Amino acid sequence: MKRMMRPMSLLMLLAAALLAWQSAMARDLPDFTELVEQAAPGVVNISTTRMVVGRGPSMQGFGGREIPEIFRHFFGDQFEDRFPSPPEGRQRPSEERQSLGSGFIIDEDGYIMTNAHVVDGADEIMVRLNDRRELQAELVGADAKTDVAVLKVDTSNLPTLSLGNSDELRVGQWVAAIGSPFGFDHSVTAGIISAIDRTLPRDTYVPFIQTDVAINPGNSGGPLFNLDGEVIGVNSQILTRSGGYMGLSFAIPINVAMDVADQLRDDGQVSRGWLGVMIQPVSRDLAESFGMDNAEGALIADLDPEGPAARGGLEAGDVILSVNGSEVDRSSTLPRLIGQVPPGSEVELTLLRDGERRQQTVTLGEWPDMRGEGNAADRDEEPSQLGVAVQPLQDTEREQLGIENGVRIVEVDPSGAAASAGLRAGDILVSIDHRAVESPDQLATLVSDLPEDRAVPVRLYRDGRSMFVAMRLSRD
Repeated sequence: MKRMMRPMSLLMLLAAALLAWQSAMARDLPDFTELVEQAAPGVVNISTTRMVVGRGPSMQGFGGREIPEIFRHFFGDQFEDRFPSPPEGRQRPSEERQSLGSGFIIDEDGYIMTNAHVVDGADEIMVRLNDRRELQAELVGADAKTDVAVLKVDTSNLPTLSLGNSDELRVGQWVAAIGSPFGFDHSVTAGIISAIDRTLPRDTYVPFIQTDVAINPGNSGGPLFNLDGEVIGVNSQILTRSGGYMGLSFAIPINVAMDVADQLRDDGQVSRGWLGVMIQPVSRDLAESFGMDNAEGALIADLDPEGPAARGGLEAGDVILSVNGSEVDRSSTLPRLIGQVPPGSEVELTLLRDGERRQQTVTLGEWPDMRGEGNAADRDEEPSQLGVAVQPLQDTEREQLGIENGVRIVEVDPSGAAASAGLRAGDILVSIDHRAVESPDQLATLVSDLPEDRAVPVRLYRDGRSMFVAMRLSRD
């Protein structure tokens, strides 16, 4: 009998231990009920209406039903590829389209924040409050570069949300979102912060907060909360291959969003500092060629000759390591740090030039729209030890590019050092190991003086744009 009791006692002890562990785990999980009760009144549903040219049968889907307009925001630039317009002559008449999004109240006098893409092109914007009132909204301003928009409704004494400090976020902390996915308003989802300071393609001005909070079409523009019920982000987009939530959601930090919102309310537009440089990442090989211990900073590949950087004494080949004391850990960080400084302000830059650190003060300009132009290629001349054939530049070519020296590469040996470094026919070779390339003969002299088995920086122009590559020359 005693032998039978021992296994039973052991099982009971294991069961009790399991229950105790589950109870402890439950106590450690956050409870969002109080947060939702306090925050829900400040979250709104946004619907927009706009007139668009009708589409033909290619817009049909989901068992013959028309594809909802909110999927245009969801798929973004891929929408037209997935749902192409019908052939000309088969368009239906213009008709109303509606889309849905979310937002939240930032001022009791009726100011509301949302995403710029939620209200893009809208002819009418309606805001539905938590108390079911529906109010027509006016667009105060929108900034596509940060995807932030501010609306105004004609009412007062609205419930506002408390704002947190997104500069103090930590990976792993709990967060919650409230929004209107697929029109189901005031839906709550929760998760953790997966990463901070994320840079996404075509979003150079936003250090995104990455979370695993479930976000779907209609959540855009809604608030992301910390456990104190403070808004620490604006839900903006997801990364997906299926068209649905796949565990990667991104929010605009509230500090960034409020800076933009304040400018939109005051001026109707956003002003950004402009340095006037073209930059590229610092690879490990480039870091070695510049004598750097780590691959960090933003490498200046080219400058606007009339821009703030050129006037402030910066040069192509400089590596910017910090702005006003804030570290530039990667090249994508620089536009954000410069963009958040008002035009006309001075910035203190830490540079690496010729292997030495130095401080440089530059007065920023106003950010303009800039477009690069392409170039064509030519022929002939004798190959050098780099494994390239080059030819002199014409005066008109130098004037067009705004450079004083260089040679054009017309042929590349696929087994040579130049090909290994990524040089191509048509590239214009401007400098090598910080020494200007004046002619084909002088290039051969420069190459003969290069160190063996050490990466050196090579500056070139490609398609009208300046860039650096690291090249390693080996001699048999």
